[in-house]
Amino acid sequence: MTRNVLFLCTGNSARSVLAEATLRAWGAERFNAFSAGSHPTGQVNPFALAQLQAEGITIDGLRSKSWNEFVDAAPMDLVITVCDSAAADACPVVFGDFIRSHWGQPDPAAVAGSDAEKAAAFARAHAIVKSRLRALIDLPGSLWSDREAMQNALDQIGRLQPTDSTP
Repeated sequence: MTRNVLFLCTGNSARSVLAEATLRAWGAERFNAFSAGSHPTGQVNPFALAQLQAEGITIDGLRSKSWNEFVDAAPMDLVITVCDSAAADACPVVFGDFIRSHWGQPDPAAVAGSDAEKAAAFARAHAIVKSRLRALIDLPGSLWSDREAMQNALDQIGRLQPTDSTP
């Protein structure tokens, strides 16, 4: 069964787009990946696009979009917020009959400095995304039938950092 996964943040220009493109590349046979923002910037951050291209992940069709596009779309199985509530980054609040998890991380688009410093922030953000998506993809399909166990696994994944092992 293919699961619909929506990554949400505020601007839909960096973290959620990195997650959408990476899950599409790695989990296309098991997941339909989407991303959106509560207040989309209207364009994908060029450092996000460069990071994805550097990793060999296609950027075709990526765009910054509003979560309103998903109101009448196919139902989601999983909604993951990626905003950094610890840094007072406003996380979208969503309602529906799906599993939700919070995989917060700092916004690389908020990094000021040289292009090299910004690129490094996007590389770090993508490393976090990749470690979490590897863990998601590695979850057994049977876990989806146990909502509480799935929620616990997803919440653990949301705390993973690139140096951590899979839960």
